[in-house]
Amino acid sequence: MSDHDKRVALVTGANRGIGYAISRRLGEQNITVVMGARDPDRGAQACSRLQGEGLDVQFQLLDVTAEKSIKAAIERIRTRFGRLDILVNNAGIMIDGGEDARNVRPETIQKTMQTNLMGPLMLCQCCIPLMQAGGYGRIVNMASGLGSLTEMADPGSPHAGVGAPAYRLSKAGLNCITALLAKEVRDDNILINSACPGWVRTDLGGEQAPLTPEQGADTPVWLATLPDGGPTGGVYRERTLIPW
Repeated sequence: MSDHDKRVALVTGANRGIGYAISRRLGEQNITVVMGARDPDRGAQACSRLQGEGLDVQFQLLDVTAEKSIKAAIERIRTRFGRLDILVNNAGIMIDGGEDARNVRPETIQKTMQTNLMGPLMLCQCCIPLMQAGGYGRIVNMASGLGSLTEMADPGSPHAGVGAPAYRLSKAGLNCITALLAKEVRDDNILINSACPGWVRTDLGGEQAPLTPEQGADTPVWLATLPDGGPTGGVYRERTLIPW
């Protein structure tokens, strides 16, 4: 097992968009970043670009929907670095934007939940023991305002006209996982929070979104590098606690 003296972060869905911006920002803070992605070519190319900027980043093939892939990735990190300090569960999908709760197909819900909820949960379960062994951990689950129960129940919400029931359900569930796990590891110096990046210009957010990926990465990176004693178990947007 390697004796690695720098903090190590794993970012999922790191080959593009917000995940790529988070990887860059963490790398600029002298953190070794493992860039997880399910496409080997795109993942390796993204990693190579950041390495070309002089950042300490490594590519790791990772499919968050496959337990075998998750366990293999975490074991490789454990063997190579002997530690894992930060996990950013960024990978996610929205495949039901035009549907509502009255017609969404069960298979759409199942596929969305597997990527957006079960994947992050399995990653947390695999990563927390490494963090406990090191006496330090920061976990960021990528949330969304669309997962806020408060906003769902508000007819005046700016998101009131958005359907996406499977996506909303998965993000609401992810916030529950954040709260439950944060409570369980509160005494282990492991801080777990959800981050809403806002409406960002990505493949998911679309070109009309007002924020750049770099702007969307701000709150997740802030939560990923919180000092000891920082907040845990909350949902944050623009570094501010929001209702969920």
